[in-house]
Amino acid sequence: MSGLGFLTSLVARHGYLGLALLIGVESFGVPAPGETAIILGAGFAAHGELAIVGVAVTAFLAAVIGDSIGYLIGRTGGRRLILRYGRYVRLTPQRFARLEAVMSRHGPKLVVVARFVEGLRQFNGIIAGATGMPWRRFVLYNALGAAAWVGVWTTAGYLAGEHRRAIVAELHRFQWYVVAVAALAALAYAGWRLARRLARPG
Repeated sequence: MSGLGFLTSLVARHGYLGLALLIGVESFGVPAPGETAIILGAGFAAHGELAIVGVAVTAFLAAVIGDSIGYLIGRTGGRRLILRYGRYVRLTPQRFARLEAVMSRHGPKLVVVARFVEGLRQFNGIIAGATGMPWRRFVLYNALGAAAWVGVWTTAGYLAGEHRRAIVAELHRFQWYVVAVAALAALAYAGWRLARRLARPG
C-alpha cells in the first residue's frame, strides 16, 4: 500500500480519531503528514462520510494540543538538550542564542507563520518553549496560526471533493519549492533590515 493509500485508509477507517492522531503527533515533532490528513478528511466530508465542522474542529484541537505538548517538551528540557546535543545537528550554542534573539523580537509572528512551513510546523512548539516564549502568548498565537492553517486546508479539501488525491500529490510535489521560497523571502527581509540598520547615520 502506498503512503497516500495508507493515509486514506487510516482516515477512512478511524475518521476523526485517525485525523487527530496524524495532526497531533506532527505538531509535537513527529514527522507526519498533517496537511494531507486535513485534505483527505475534508474530502470525505464533501462526500458525506464525515462532517466538515467535525473535521475542522478535530484538526484545530489536535494542532493546538500537539503544539502545546511540544511547547512543554521544549520548556522543561528542550533548552538543555539543545545546548548539549544541538551541535550534532548544526544548532550550536551561538546559533541558538541568535534564534532566541529572533524569537524575542518576532516570536508571535513566527509562531503563526510556522504552521504553514514544512519542518517549522513540526518543531514550532518545541522551539517556542526552549527559547522561553511566555505560555499565554504562545497559546494565543499558536491558536491563531492553527485556525488559519486548518481553515485553508479544510476549505481546499472540501472544495476539491473527488480531486483530493490530485491535490495531495501536487502538494507533496511542490511543498519544498514553497519552503525554498519562504526561506529566500526571510533572507531577503533580513538583508533589507540589515541594510537599513547600516545606512542609519551614527
